[in-house]
Amino acid sequence: MRNNGYTYGDRINPNAEGLSLLTYYVERYPHSTREEWEIRIREGIVLRNGVPSSPQAALVVGDQLTYRRPPWDEPAAPVSFAVLYEDDDVVAVAKPSGLPVLPGGEHLVNTLLSSVRRRYPDSPDPVHRLGRGTSGIVLFARTSRARRSLSEDLYQRRITKIYRALVTGVDLPATFSITTPIGRVAYPDIGYLYAASDTGKASRSDVRVLHPDTDAGRTLVEVNILTGRPHQIRIHLASTGHPLVGDPLYSSGGVPVATPEGSRLPLPGDTGYHLHAHIIEFRHPLSGRPIRIECHPPPLLRRPAKD
Repeated sequence: MRNNGYTYGDRINPNAEGLSLLTYYVERYPHSTREEWEIRIREGIVLRNGVPSSPQAALVVGDQLTYRRPPWDEPAAPVSFAVLYEDDDVVAVAKPSGLPVLPGGEHLVNTLLSSVRRRYPDSPDPVHRLGRGTSGIVLFARTSRARRSLSEDLYQRRITKIYRALVTGVDLPATFSITTPIGRVAYPDIGYLYAASDTGKASRSDVRVLHPDTDAGRTLVEVNILTGRPHQIRIHLASTGHPLVGDPLYSSGGVPVATPEGSRLPLPGDTGYHLHAHIIEFRHPLSGRPIRIECHPPPLLRRPAKD
């Protein structure tokens, strides 16, 4: 699918004052090379306060920068979704694996946000996010009041989110908690990603084993996340030595996998792992009544019938 392009906007704050226009873009958007950014600036694709500028121009606080990215062909994505619950304030949908929630990288139109807003013209906003490869429940707010209330409940940990995951290994305790801190670590091409880090933010995931499959050497688990760090479940389970089956990015220890020199580096949006947002529980932002929504897991994340 070819989109209509997109304009990225930035406003210069005191931390960036004095940087050259070129240096700012190289550091702010490391997905492109210094040479690529210099060409865009010289061709007038990047504007400073609405007009072309020199790559060496020194930035000052308040400068408005725009980069008009030309139209591009987006990667295919499964844009359909199922509605699990809706009223005048809230809608909950089932996101398929492979569909990003928000625009990012090469995805602009092929996103859950665009698909939901095509069905609901009141422009709902997602209250939380799921990774591109994660399936399951995403909660949207349809009014500003609902958005404020649900965002506050999420921040105060008053919303329960329970996931299903398939992890490597079978030597897991029946129940356990993971508190590995999660923070940014340097990563080539994109600047950084989130991983296990001693200097990261406090995080907690409570895990319960649902079914160990000794023949396949993997275990189905249920995870209740009490914090909402990026890629928390993938990082946390990997940090215990049990990365998600098929995860292309995180290895034992909760750090990025080692890749041979010259190979393509895996990215956070790469799919292949098995993770599903199974249950969400919250109080309605207006009535206060408790709501529980469940999304049926895909086959690999279901408990065997004998359980």
